[in-house]
Amino acid sequence: MKKDIYLSFILLLSIAFLSSCTSSVGSTQNTNRQSTYDRVINSGKIRCGYVIYPPGCIKDPNTGKLSGIGVESIELISNKLGLKVEWTEELGWGTMLEGLETGRYDMIATPVWTNANRAKKIVFSNPLFYSPVFVFARKGDDRFKNHWEKINTPKVTISTVDGGTVEVIAQADFPLATKISMPEMTDIAHQLLNVATGKADITFAESTIANGYMRSNPGTVESINPEKPIRVFASSWMFSRGEYEFKAMLDTVLDEIINSGSMDKIIDKYEKAPHEIYRLARPYRLNI
Repeated sequence: MKKDIYLSFILLLSIAFLSSCTSSVGSTQNTNRQSTYDRVINSGKIRCGYVIYPPGCIKDPNTGKLSGIGVESIELISNKLGLKVEWTEELGWGTMLEGLETGRYDMIATPVWTNANRAKKIVFSNPLFYSPVFVFARKGDDRFKNHWEKINTPKVTISTVDGGTVEVIAQADFPLATKISMPEMTDIAHQLLNVATGKADITFAESTIANGYMRSNPGTVESINPEKPIRVFASSWMFSRGEYEFKAMLDTVLDEIINSGSMDKIIDKYEKAPHEIYRLARPYRLNI
């Protein structure tokens, strides 16, 4: 009996010792995990994932060369920091966060809209610029001009994309309207096409996308209130949660290129019409 008690006691001590060792190893591994900031500084390069989405990121179909506001901005910032940019991986909207979580790249260099759903999963940089979103109807359809409340009825159809920002706006502002929703990866231009062809009465789109569509398809759709966006979104880079040293470094130099006017020059290259892109206001006042 005493022998059994003694053996049980030894077994419990062994289990406790192994648990302590496992915990210690796990703690050491967590402590030794290299931060994105340390890895970037040590390697001298920033690994960027990107989504093709003008004007933030544009890919030349012939050469594969990348350009755009987000591309030129991160390359300028990297140069100021004495670092290089490695364009690691082209991504889709549905898969872009996975690579951040697994460490395949250090950031997503295409500026994306900040929102609550993304904020739960990742960290945003300071805004590079702001993107206005407007209400679009068929050309000459003035039913809703200065009367957005008339959209909120089952008789009005809104063209949306599953899980997209347009769907979020439609549900929040016009819950009674009928929605025609397309799959997640559908080109945003199809929302405008649905309106142009009469499949829907209304959709929402940012100026850069809508203006490009209207230049290619004149006389089809128009903004019903071009002076009044229904939403304005900050467009920012994305990092993994917890990588605040890396974020702080890039934000500091981002402020520098904004305050120096370099960001305005980059935006000027890609803005095709006035006020397509909203620039950041200066965070100071001159008393003259």
